[in-house]
Amino acid sequence: MGSALETLCGQAYGAKQYHMLGIHTQRAMLVLLSLSIPLSLIWYNTRNLLISLGQDHEISTEAGTFNRWMIPGLFAYALLQCLNRFLQTQNNVFPMFISSGITTLVHFVFCWVFVFEYEFGIKGAALAISLSYWVNVFMLVVYINSASACASTWNGVSKEALNDVFSFLKLAVASAVMICLEYWSFEMVVLLSGLLPNPQLETSVLSISLNTCWMVYMISVGLGGAISTRVSNELGCGNAQGAVLALYVMIVIAIVEGTTVVLVTILVRNVWGKLYSNEDEVIKYVAKMMPLLALSDFLDGFQCVLSGAGRGCGWQNVCAFINLGAYYVVGIPSSILFAFVFHIGGMGLWMGIICGLSVQGIALITLNALTNWDREARKAVYANQKAEVMTNS
Repeated sequence: MGSALETLCGQAYGAKQYHMLGIHTQRAMLVLLSLSIPLSLIWYNTRNLLISLGQDHEISTEAGTFNRWMIPGLFAYALLQCLNRFLQTQNNVFPMFISSGITTLVHFVFCWVFVFEYEFGIKGAALAISLSYWVNVFMLVVYINSASACASTWNGVSKEALNDVFSFLKLAVASAVMICLEYWSFEMVVLLSGLLPNPQLETSVLSISLNTCWMVYMISVGLGGAISTRVSNELGCGNAQGAVLALYVMIVIAIVEGTTVVLVTILVRNVWGKLYSNEDEVIKYVAKMMPLLALSDFLDGFQCVLSGAGRGCGWQNVCAFINLGAYYVVGIPSSILFAFVFHIGGMGLWMGIICGLSVQGIALITLNALTNWDREARKAVYANQKAEVMTNS
């Protein structure tokens, strides 16, 4: 839901309505913190939910324990998403880079203390993550309240954040649906792997694959965030051609990045599994999965850029429907078909995800190619003017 700020704050910054960035961000914080309460209840009951879905009891218990200890981090993560978008849409990313770097170092310390020194195991790992999130939030809050770079965009707590919450929710819910539909499809693949023969092996390999995918995905997220900021800023100031140029440049960068990732993934395929396991069966299985991961990473990077442009334009509703069709009409059914009908196993599950990514990419290319960018610029200018009136009313 926090990605709605990429549209709202980005276009407001482009329109030079600097004070609106702080108001949009505070409004997002209130909504996300409120939403974290019911989500924490779901996390608290993760074990029972997984068992009811037919998952292994031992795995479900461990997952449930981890999620319970992650609950404090859920609230920090909600704030962190808002603060990151607040700075990102101002093209002020260096403070995030510094705070993330410091947080990473602190996280190593927390992990060592709670996992190894106090031997809290999986509880310690979750607690370390939660505390690290709060450290990151604290540093960004201090920076935003003290830095001159944020003087015009953050004017302190304002009651205006309570106005026009519905307009934010309308975009935020669409943003959440858009992103969650994609993320959940990948998580669903891991859940489905638990229903395959030899579920421990399949779940282990699919978890490694997902972890690898998310690691590479962070590069794509950065590219998506960059194009979202550029497109929203340019549209906010009415510069349609600037938005188009930024998109073309980022597409080229995404292709270069994706090609590099594919080559590296193929080269390390025989050793990558050793970073996660010392079992030959797992290592060999991971090596077989790596070419599929390489292809999915390339497609994922490409769609991240196109989706980022969509968020910059405020197309979350359209992108949500695209993701719904791509992953749940094509992707997941294809995964089930390959894995359980054609008996390809975990590789079949990931092949289904690739089918979904392909459909998503084609749909997003078509959407961007058919867009009237001059009209989008006019819509952005009007939306900013309307938002300011609604907030002050």
